Amino acid sequence: MLFNSLSFVVFLVVVLSLYYAPILNWTSKKRMLLFSSYVFYGLWNPPLVILLWISTVVDWITGEKLAIEENEHKRKLWLLLSMFVNMGFLFFFKYGDFLLENFTLFMNAVGVDFQSKPMGIILPMGISFYTFQTMSYTIDMYLKRTERAKTFLDFALYVTFFPQLVAGPIVRAGDLIGQFYEEKRATINQFIWGLFLFTMGLFQKVVLADSLLAKTADDVFGAGKSLFPLDAWTGTLAFSGQIFFDFAGYSTCAIGIALMLGMVLPDNFRYPYASLGFSDLWKRWHISLSSWLKDYLYIPLGGNRKGIARMYVALMLTMLLGGLWHGAAWTFVVWGGLHGSYLILERLQRQYLPFKITPQNGIFLAFLTFTCVNITWVFFRAREFSTAWNMLKSMLFIDLDGEKILQFFDIIKVLTLITIMFICHWIMRNKSMKEVSEKTSPWVLGTVWAVLFFFITIAQGSGEQFIYFQF
Repeated sequence: MLFNSLSFVVFLVVVLSLYYAPILNWTSKKRMLLFSSYVFYGLWNPPLVILLWISTVVDWITGEKLAIEENEHKRKLWLLLSMFVNMGFLFFFKYGDFLLENFTLFMNAVGVDFQSKPMGIILPMGISFYTFQTMSYTIDMYLKRTERAKTFLDFALYVTFFPQLVAGPIVRAGDLIGQFYEEKRATINQFIWGLFLFTMGLFQKVVLADSLLAKTADDVFGAGKSLFPLDAWTGTLAFSGQIFFDFAGYSTCAIGIALMLGMVLPDNFRYPYASLGFSDLWKRWHISLSSWLKDYLYIPLGGNRKGIARMYVALMLTMLLGGLWHGAAWTFVVWGGLHGSYLILERLQRQYLPFKITPQNGIFLAFLTFTCVNITWVFFRAREFSTAWNMLKSMLFIDLDGEKILQFFDIIKVLTLITIMFICHWIMRNKSMKEVSEKTSPWVLGTVWAVLFFFITIAQGSGEQFIYFQF
């Protein structure tokens, strides 16, 4: 079920009506939320709910054992069980065909005549998100960084909480499970603000990402030919805006829906396209994933505690695996490798060519970071390396003879929208939407809300799937 569909609006109204019904006690409301979460996920592909059940049961039992087991060897075995089940699901469903394809290519490359057919595995929606979330619970239990959930109902709801189930934010147990222990009711202000955030998220997805940017990005990356530099840059910028508005729109919807239920989810985006370098970028883009990779991968690999060389290796491995997390294709690995290289170069610059960031050079640094990010988006969006290479040759003005495929209006539309987005990110980089709203007249906010709703209504979106659902 998609947030940007009429069926979800009906679903949400029913859930909120039951949630605030005085006849239900808190335990019954939690059961209703759990059942609703399974319905929300199961309507896409009912049998795959079984994967959620298995992950939930395995990690609940693991957490219970880790809470009382003192023998270190047995504790490691329980942790390995959790990781084997969750990573096993992830590898099979997400990387099964990818691994088989590459094994076939390898065998043929060494002279062995080996042929195979794709297994045609269905990728469960959001499997990368909920496996990372439930694994964080067992890892934190093993490291004694969190307390076990009080009841199975609380833990099951933590794993499957529908607002953030399929595309995050990836919430740690300590930030969410405790909110289920006592009855939560949104205040009037919380409910209104949550509804506003839900509207804002839909506007980002339906109007900005789908209606204004998606077609241009699809036309450019699907052209299958060398393009004129302006067209290549326009298509890349269109995708840059599309993926931000699509994913940030989902996160904003999720936070708003949770707030209408009286729950608080962490921010997942903080105006990332105004980042001052790549370390700053990963503190602002997909914050819940970047912090997960830092805590559960980068630091265990050594982090910055075991020398410069070890730090660079840990940094690159983290970003390469982060790229592979996004998709079963080598283009995603290259995307991660570029970000790893950027982070290493940034650290070398700070060590050997330090400079002070001022308001005057800050916006230039932000623009330079944004430009470099757009280079990486080419590999993220391109389906094949040939497409990425053609795009880069045009964008770097190596190939000036490419074809012009975009209309003048499309170019102006995209460049205008991306310029406004960048300026807004720069203005808001140290602020929050909530902070700005509190200083704004209610009449102005009401007018803005009405305009957002109007554009959502006339956009008449076709219910396009969120980009990050495939991850």
